[in-house]
Formats: sequence, C-alpha cells, structure tokens
Amino acid sequence: MANLVAIVGRPNVGKSTLFNRLTKTRSAIVSSEAGTTRDRQYGKCDWNGKEFSVVDTGGWVVNSDDIFEEEIRKQVIVATEEADIVLFLVDVLNGLTDWDEDVAAILRRSKLPVILVVNKVDNNSQQYDSYEFYKLGLGDPVCISAISGSGTGELLDTIIDMMKGINNDDDVDEDIPRFAVVGRPNVGKSSIINAFIGEDRHIVTEIAGTTRDSIYTRYNKFGFDFYLVDTAGIRRKNKVTEDLEFYSVMRSIRAIENSDVCILMIDATRGIEGQDMNIFQLIQKNNKSLVVVVNKWDLVEDKSQKAITFFEDAIRKRMAPFTDFPIIFASALTKQRIFKVLETAKQVYDSRKAKIGTTKLNEVMLPLIEATPPPSIKGKYIKIKYCSQLPNTQIPSFVFYANLPQYVKDPYKRFLENKIRENWQLTGSPINIFIRQK
Repeated sequence: MANLVAIVGRPNVGKSTLFNRLTKTRSAIVSSEAGTTRDRQYGKCDWNGKEFSVVDTGGWVVNSDDIFEEEIRKQVIVATEEADIVLFLVDVLNGLTDWDEDVAAILRRSKLPVILVVNKVDNNSQQYDSYEFYKLGLGDPVCISAISGSGTGELLDTIIDMMKGINNDDDVDEDIPRFAVVGRPNVGKSSIINAFIGEDRHIVTEIAGTTRDSIYTRYNKFGFDFYLVDTAGIRRKNKVTEDLEFYSVMRSIRAIENSDVCILMIDATRGIEGQDMNIFQLIQKNNKSLVVVVNKWDLVEDKSQKAITFFEDAIRKRMAPFTDFPIIFASALTKQRIFKVLETAKQVYDSRKAKIGTTKLNEVMLPLIEATPPPSIKGKYIKIKYCSQLPNTQIPSFVFYANLPQYVKDPYKRFLENKIRENWQLTGSPINIFIRQK
C-alpha cells in the first residue's frame, strides 16, 4: 500500500514549491499571495525505488476570520486525518511565529508522525537560525530550500526511513480482487455498498489493514469473492467537519491506491461534473481498472435508448482518450442492476489479469502494423518486427520491437492500443505500450 504524505504550514512558507519539487511537476500554483492554494493538489513521489503520495494543502491559519482561511484550515485537518506522515513546513526567513506554535500544538495532539521542515535555508548561516524551531517540540528540523532543491534528498531519506516504522502490511489474500466504490459526496456510495452487503452480515468480515484504519470488507456470496476497499459507509468519518469536495478526494486516494478495480459512481440527476473528473484522473494516475455506474437511474424520467446513448457519449467524451470501459445504469435504492455491477467488476478484473500468447499476438498485430506502419520521420522508415506481452505486470503491458523506437510517437501507440482492444477483451483495464530497440 502506498503511503500518504501531507504538506502543511502557514501561508507563504513554500508548500506548493516543495510539492512541485517532490512530485517533479509544476501542477501547484506558486504565488506570494496568501491563500493561493485552495484546491488540493495530489501527486506521486518516487525516491530510491519507494513510491508515496503527496498532498499539498492550503496555508493553515488558526483563529482567522477570513472565510477562505477557515475552509483551508478544515481541509488541512482532513489531510492530517488521512495522512500517514505530515511535513510541517516553516520559514527560516520569518522565524518562529505564533501561527507556527499554534499549528505545532495541533500536530502534537494528532499523534501523527511529523517531520519538521525548515524551508528557505539557502546558506550555512541560515542553518544556524533554524535552531529556534526546536521550541516547537517536534524533533530535529530538516533544513531545505524547496526552490533550489537543497536538502530535499535528506528530507526524502527521512520520509522513507519513517515509513519503515508504519505498519502497512495488509492481512488480506492477494489473490482476491479488491473493488473500491468511489465518487463525489451524495452520489450513493453508502447505498450501493449496503445493497451489496445486504442483511446477511455474518458472511462479511472486516479486516483492519494499516495503522490509519484502512478497512477491507470481504464479500463472499452469490458466487463472488472480493474485498470492498476503504469506501464510504465502511470507514468512519472521525470527528472532522470537513469540506465535502476535498473530503471525497482524500478518501478516494486511499480507496483507489488499494484497489484493483474502481467503481466510479455518477449521479444520473446531475450528470458528470468536475469532481467526477478529479476522481477519474486519480484512477488513471494509479493505473486502476474502471467501471462507471450511473446511479439514481430510477429518478430519471427519460429512460429511452436514445437517452442512454446520449449519457454514455457524454461520459466517454469527458474521459477521452480512455473510453474502453463499461457504463452501467443502476439504482442502489431499488437495487436495479446491482448484480450486474458486481458481474462487470469481476469481468474487468479478469481483463486486468489477461495473458495473450506471443504467437497469437504477432499473428494478429504484425499484419495490421504492415498495413498501417508508423509514419516516416525525416525520410526514415520505422519497422516493427516483433511484439509480446510483458510478464508479471500489474496491468496488461505490451512491448513492440522497432528499428527506430525513438520516432514512434504517442498517436501511433494509441493506434496499437486500440487494435489490441479490438481483438482481445480488455475492457475497463488500462494498457501500457512500450517501444524498444529491435
């Protein structure tokens, strides 16, 4: 299971800059204006072969009258509720402030592993200035400069060392599929889980996984055997009065990372919205298989095939270029097509584990490649002579051997993926395409 690291601190200490540095992206907006970061940023960090998730939070201001700062404070509390490790960022240029002390007091009460990070340390003399932060009672500070990258290697080493002490071994059977029901608030996640489980609760067992109360609920009736992972209605909400939109993403992060197949719930009465796309992008980032369930279909007046087709086209258009996934119109309340959801999720899981023989793959793909070869670049013709499926991968991954692999661009890779999907049943599962030197 991937660990979740949250970056917290007061405004303008460099949280977004550190987030961009750790995730090697520029997705978080960096500005000197307080309160710039209001929408949460989520990314991946890889260090020495260890991967973990990073969440950038807004500036934490205690006892503020500003409405945005109050909402940001709520979201930071949610982040710390969900995180395994907190990076508490302070600013050596401004020194220790009352805000820092207030935030440190809250973090000490949380009992979470906290790394005190002193930012904007650009020279040795400033490193001596960092000693005053020992007053916060959060251990030895790690001095960094997020903008230049100085000290971030030591910070990452500290994070990885701290993760070794976190119990993230799940007492679950790895051969049993893990399904996560995810979606924005009030879309019917709890209702569909209750519909899955029903009243015969004696056949459902809950297994506590990590120290952060990650719970697996095993479902083994009607010929099915799978785990429901970290979903609404199973995990408790603790005592957080959270911003619902942010809360749904935070809970979705864990559910998605610990699943094989994600059942993405969409409200039929509202259509696909921005928050649905945020969660869909999390599913894509984590290479998870997908089943889309349009819930509350019983409340829709027009249930004609034309309306269904219109709805499906709208969903696939928003989620393009990945469009090969099943869409089910269901009602958790009336239990309409609930069994179909489980059947489809199992089929998608089987697609994820599909193995295609090398001989058959070449028999089908090589004539298609010969008929539609990669476009020539600078007068150089690209020839693909052989292909195979890579073994022991989380999702179906295929390698094509070419004389000039560097000239095969993404559009042609999508062509190869589409042809594989046309000839083999891989619906709902992401696919990796690699081009290597012959």
